[in-house]
Amino acid sequence: MTDRDLTTQSAHVVDDIDRRLLRLLRTEARMSITELAEHVNLSATPCARRIKRLEDAGIITGYHTQTDAEKLGYPLAVFIAVSMDRHTAERFEMFEQKVQSFDEVISCSIVTGRSEDYLIKVRVRDMAHYEEFLLHRLNRIEGVAQVHTSFELREVFSRSIV
Repeated sequence: MTDRDLTTQSAHVVDDIDRRLLRLLRTEARMSITELAEHVNLSATPCARRIKRLEDAGIITGYHTQTDAEKLGYPLAVFIAVSMDRHTAERFEMFEQKVQSFDEVISCSIVTGRSEDYLIKVRVRDMAHYEEFLLHRLNRIEGVAQVHTSFELREVFSRSIV
């Protein structure tokens, strides 16, 4: 059985109650099993079993704390499109390892449909912090050939898929 078969198979086992649980957990992951069960009209034990099944299937991949970047002193969100000089597995792997080590980078994706290879999202304190990040860290990664920066005016929303 291929990974695609497993993904397709997993998608079929998620019913309306599972989706309601996922929506609740997406907005309030600290909700107790009892509270979750009440919201989806189940008793606690079947509710806990469903959540465990979703975790075991890899649909729920973890629980985390969301933070307010602005209140932590990182109000400036920047999208940076990065072009690499060579398209080799080693070059890409080295870039990905290095960029993952930067606390300012909150996401990194390989993209298609544009001339750049990567799109990263960065959070910084101000323009001076961005300049330091760009000139003294990102541009010094071996293989970075070109960057294109776009500043986020306002995030309309961000959420996980249910």
